[in-house]
Amino acid sequence: MTLLVTGATGLIGNEIVSLLLQNGETVHYLTTSKSKIVDQPNYKGFYWDPKQGILDEKCLFGVESIIHLAGATVSKRWTNAYKQEIIESRIDTSNLLFKALKQHPNQVKQIVSASAIGIYQNSLTTLYTEDSKQLGDDFLANVVLKWEESVDKFSLLHLKVCKLRIGLVLSDKGGALSEMIKPIKLGLGSHFGSGMQMQSWIHIKDLANLFYFATQNQLDEVYNAVAPNPVSNKVLVKTIATVLQKPLFFPPVPKLVMKLILGEMHELLFSSQLVSSQKIVDKNFQFQFQEVAPALSNLLRK
Repeated sequence: MTLLVTGATGLIGNEIVSLLLQNGETVHYLTTSKSKIVDQPNYKGFYWDPKQGILDEKCLFGVESIIHLAGATVSKRWTNAYKQEIIESRIDTSNLLFKALKQHPNQVKQIVSASAIGIYQNSLTTLYTEDSKQLGDDFLANVVLKWEESVDKFSLLHLKVCKLRIGLVLSDKGGALSEMIKPIKLGLGSHFGSGMQMQSWIHIKDLANLFYFATQNQLDEVYNAVAPNPVSNKVLVKTIATVLQKPLFFPPVPKLVMKLILGEMHELLFSSQLVSSQKIVDKNFQFQFQEVAPALSNLLRK
């Protein structure tokens, strides 16, 4: 199978591309940097510039499924200008792909797009399924709503549209976990606020497998991409410290302090979403890491 991947050089993209190549698939990827274009029999890069509406349509040759990951990171201070970039980077890339598929003959059957559990309301107790109507009204929820809307229109081209709402990704190569372990390694670790906020997480290998599973089974609809057993922020921080064999002496970090340091982006640390993965489990997807302690041990004890 030939797949087109956007955001292929990011944290999640790298893991997915490696998995696809290991399984003998052919990968086409889009990049905004011409210096990153590689041309190998099973791994080919193509140039695009979403802001300028430029895309090398040859990227679609032979492609059956698209894995769409492109979008500016939310883990960067949210100035007004950057908040606009977060939204536009998702909508512009989707619109450009849609235009290319509409205007050029192709055999693409499916698009599997990244999304996020940030679409759900902040709650300590509500268990969210894909059918939940309690959606958030903050910036992140608004981003995800617009993001999903930009992907939904691919159904007008008779493609199967699959959206994976991703939780907290645990990886030893970057992302949130890498930032969380820094103070803990220095003996300065602590949970945030009450620590009761629920963190619906997923091991990056399970996430890559989930994207691949979605393409292999030509899934459509929306699925929560989280492990079956979410934990509180307090449990997550304590488990990281245990795995690293570090003490937790410091008191909880107040919300006001993090707001002063991070601005509006502090919401990432204090929002709570208890999210169910039962729908994808019912499709016979098997998580390699269902509990957070073995997941963290796998990543941090090397």
